[in-house]
Amino acid sequence: MTKIRMGMVGGGEGAFIGVVHRMAAGIDGEIELVCGAFSSDAERSARSGAALHLPVDRVYADYRSMMKAETALPASERMQFVAIVTPNQLHFPVAEAALRAGFHVLSDKPATFNLQEALQLRAIVAETGLLYGLTHTYTGYPLVKEARARVAAGELGSIRKVVVEYPQGWLAGPEENTANKQAAWRLDPARAGVSSCMGDIGVHAANLAEYVTGLAISEICADLTAFVEGRALDDDGAMLLRFDNGARGVLSASQVSVGEENALSVRVYGDRGGLEWRQQEPNTLLLKWPDRPTEVLRTGGAYLGALAVSNTRTPMGHPEGYLEAFANLYLAFAGQIRARDAGTEPDERSSDCPGIEEAVRGMAFIELAVEASASDVKWHRFPKHL
Repeated sequence: MTKIRMGMVGGGEGAFIGVVHRMAAGIDGEIELVCGAFSSDAERSARSGAALHLPVDRVYADYRSMMKAETALPASERMQFVAIVTPNQLHFPVAEAALRAGFHVLSDKPATFNLQEALQLRAIVAETGLLYGLTHTYTGYPLVKEARARVAAGELGSIRKVVVEYPQGWLAGPEENTANKQAAWRLDPARAGVSSCMGDIGVHAANLAEYVTGLAISEICADLTAFVEGRALDDDGAMLLRFDNGARGVLSASQVSVGEENALSVRVYGDRGGLEWRQQEPNTLLLKWPDRPTEVLRTGGAYLGALAVSNTRTPMGHPEGYLEAFANLYLAFAGQIRARDAGTEPDERSSDCPGIEEAVRGMAFIELAVEASASDVKWHRFPKHL
């Protein structure tokens, strides 16, 4: 069995997330990077490809020439899917070009620059029949999957309350005015879209809340702010949530919470019990009960469900973190490709990867958050077709 062949657009020298994607793709030995267009600057792309020890003729000056050249190669050599790790404004055109050329797509989030593009992308995915995945990384943690399974099994009872928080502090000062490349594009409306904080991390929090509970956010009431003077996009936000089963929620996301690192957390409360998971302590899941002590579940425990176990690589007590969670999404997507090529259905593990529906909901959430914050109307409803 040969490795799944991956191409990459973006992620060249100086980029953060491209390195993470490459490490995650390589952890399990199932995927091989065979080509790339790593920068909009041809020389930088060439240098990046050389640093990755790729053949000169598989390093491209732009994504369009990459699609054309890869399509012309024998099926046994060309890439099978494209990883998109560019700033947001390029996500849709690259994904469209890849799908039209016959390649599956695994994209960094958010999926597109705006909701209109996300809806177009959904139509293209349906038209081509190809695979599309989205790297909502935090769904890859074993204990997040265990939390989802416990809720789905009814152990917490009927879900009433969801609290999800994602504070960071890295943009507490005007980092976009320094040499910080990541800050510059995330706070640029021409490259990031209508939101920085909600588009970058708030959407992760919303996705985590929906993934763990199995519920859909139906309405929001939002307040977004740009605290640092001169910013065109939000760097902080809070909102009230309503879910489709009647549950209520609170979502808070911030890039200006001084001293915070990457403190994503989720708490879910039903009428029988509650749970809590924190990204900075990802190998612990707390189950809370009204009539007995809190249970502490740990990654690798024999008492965990099948999906959590299948997404765990090391014995109990050997921490699994962000890269492993990221790798779980890559491994699931590779499993989908293998199943497609074999003419079979993907197993439960491979099926558990965010896809085009999560992509559309994410973009709808971002735009609705911005709209709601600017409005005097209290509650704003998700479009029913999403």
